[in-house]
Amino acid sequence: MSTARACRHCGQAIPADLQGDFCCRGCDGAYALVQDLGLETYYRRRSIDPAARPLRPEDEAQSVHDFSAHVATGENGEASLHLMVEGIHCAACIWLIEALLSKQPGVGWARVNMTTRRLVVRWDSSKIDASALLEPVLKVGYRLVPYDPAKLGRETERVEKELLRAMAVAGFAAGNVMLLSVSVWAGHFSYMGPHTRDLMHWISALIVMPAVLYCIRPFARSAFSALRARRSNMDVPITLGVTLATAMSLAETMRGGEWAYFDSAITLLFFLLIGRYLDSRARGRARSAAEHLLALDAVAVTVLEADGTQRLLPPTKVAAGATVLVAAGERIGVDGVVADGRSDVDTALISGESVPVPVAMGDKVFAGTINLSAPLRLTVAAVGERTLLAEIVRMMEVAEQGRAKYVALADRVARWYAPVVHVAALSTFLGWTLGVGAPWQQALLNAVAVLIITCPCALALAVPVVQVIASGRLLRQGILLKSATALERFAEVDTVVFDKTGTLTEGKPELIRDQSWTPEQLARAASLAAASRHPLARALVAAAPGTVPADGVSEEPGRGMVAGAVRLGSRAWISIAEDTGVEGPELWLDVPGQTPVRFAFADAPRPDAAKVVADLKRRGLKVELLSGDREATVRRIAGLVGIDTWHSGRTPADKVARLQALKAEGRRVLMVGDGLNDAPALAAAHVSASPSSAVDVSQTAADVVFQGHRLGPVAETLRVAMGSRQLVKQNFALALGYNVFTVPLAVAGFVTPLIAAIAMSTSSLVVIGNALRLSRGRTG
Repeated sequence: MSTARACRHCGQAIPADLQGDFCCRGCDGAYALVQDLGLETYYRRRSIDPAARPLRPEDEAQSVHDFSAHVATGENGEASLHLMVEGIHCAACIWLIEALLSKQPGVGWARVNMTTRRLVVRWDSSKIDASALLEPVLKVGYRLVPYDPAKLGRETERVEKELLRAMAVAGFAAGNVMLLSVSVWAGHFSYMGPHTRDLMHWISALIVMPAVLYCIRPFARSAFSALRARRSNMDVPITLGVTLATAMSLAETMRGGEWAYFDSAITLLFFLLIGRYLDSRARGRARSAAEHLLALDAVAVTVLEADGTQRLLPPTKVAAGATVLVAAGERIGVDGVVADGRSDVDTALISGESVPVPVAMGDKVFAGTINLSAPLRLTVAAVGERTLLAEIVRMMEVAEQGRAKYVALADRVARWYAPVVHVAALSTFLGWTLGVGAPWQQALLNAVAVLIITCPCALALAVPVVQVIASGRLLRQGILLKSATALERFAEVDTVVFDKTGTLTEGKPELIRDQSWTPEQLARAASLAAASRHPLARALVAAAPGTVPADGVSEEPGRGMVAGAVRLGSRAWISIAEDTGVEGPELWLDVPGQTPVRFAFADAPRPDAAKVVADLKRRGLKVELLSGDREATVRRIAGLVGIDTWHSGRTPADKVARLQALKAEGRRVLMVGDGLNDAPALAAAHVSASPSSAVDVSQTAADVVFQGHRLGPVAETLRVAMGSRQLVKQNFALALGYNVFTVPLAVAGFVTPLIAAIAMSTSSLVVIGNALRLSRGRTG
């Protein structure tokens, strides 16, 4: 195996096609700043010493951009830019870019999101223009382009394909070698000639050696990088154990020895590659959330020119103040004000309101909402990065960036565990050679036994095997676990915050059978309602099966339906006086010569909502309700399900602020929501869940997605998480306890590498067996 070069700043492996001492320009610049060399020294060193420039040839071709067209100016005069940075390699790149921009005059905020590659910078435009502001970043060699989520994730896809290929090779090799090993092990208890045994070993070597060289690369790169940076991680003992076990097995095979350990090496690699691949998949969720959000804005906008002609433009190409036309059923692509027309707008994605909002001249509408009833003419107020939808994207990115700092429990344990393993193996070798005077071959054999018996296979499996079994149990109940760390965070929850519409409730209005109308009146109202797509009209039709649509029905947008002199619509249209004691959405039937009839609707709670809330309270969890809906509706639902603390009329920013306030109190919050307005809160919470009826964005932002019409999966996920945490602790105790018992025996020379390999495999089986109790519902 060729020796990988480690970056002088971060310790990561330097790609083979790069020269110099750094893996990327970020580490090169960060090292210069940290060492107080100064930027000019850094630029000068890069320009006169090609070997010190960690740049590929194509990266040098940085064209000059005029970024003034992309600058947004706030009400307070503060300028802001949202760009995508190409060439980010690691955390040092983030630090370098933010440091370069923060040193510029007038800069108040400079932040790069690692998952979305989005750069956000805000500054006083009177002190510096955009081109001068970004010059240091361009001079270092990064490419800045208008934000485009389609360009993200290419490197992640490459890494995942590499892991999949390695996993397939390791799995194939492990399966075949285990068959050969069974024959060799059986030969120890019955006669097997040395020539037959050697043949088995050579066949195993031919299978395992190429597989190990290919599959160990992800761990070896990490191990060498860590050692070059004078630190250790779990990949160091893994690489050492696999390499020495494979080398010793080959040496034993070459001299006709009795023992070989090819099966242990390749099986360990197979299990670890599975965990590494699942971890890589989990890390891409935050980026996908932003991509889905931005896709909601990817619609064409019909612009009405001054001469009356129309043309289709992307939303980002529309100027503020322009006039756009929005047809019935079309998604609105800009923030604007209604200049002409009357309609109903589905704002559920933005506000969480289950009932469409009537809009008329002068009312505001937002990108991402849907125009339901009639055409509208809008005056554009904001497009692109200035829309409410874009603001939701930015809030999600800020919340996701904080979550990226989470460190897995196994890695934290490995910080002190790995050095102990190395010291124990080295001490064993020195003790047998210098203290006992044994031959170095025997001392090395004992040291290898120590490395193998302490190889952290059981430790590495302690968390992933529980996650796999827990995920399977939840999946069988229609619960999808999307994050590798979700279970651990679920187990820490002490506060549960619910959204109302579509989460605690079914998300669709139902007619209240309150005996305020007769079946004949319901049938007549439903015949008019059949001509409308309004949710309340559809609920009315659903309550009267077999309804025959009336003839001559016309819909007046924002008001209701009319057939001759019979009307079905809003209270204001029917001219019914306001009643402060009446709550909830309603439709009125007005028949000449008769008293108007009220049809009331309600968004019913999920069947088991009250039971789940009561169960959460019995566990000592604090339960709250956050909703963008009206106060009367939220109060009614909170009372029905038994939630004492509730908040109504909350915007996406208000929800995030409430979660931040709970976090400041030391609370670990589980957020359960389904609307676009919940997406930032889902990303900001300690852990989050969404029903499968949620919009795609919320499902993507959430850590857990559950199916069906019940809330029971929320309580079940918490139960599984608690059991998983208990099993993880037990597995760590088993893995460490096994080492405390077996390591002294290996150090004393009572354990051969073969026995060490069997013991290591046994410890892994014990950990897996303990975790399997979760699939049977027993964790105690």
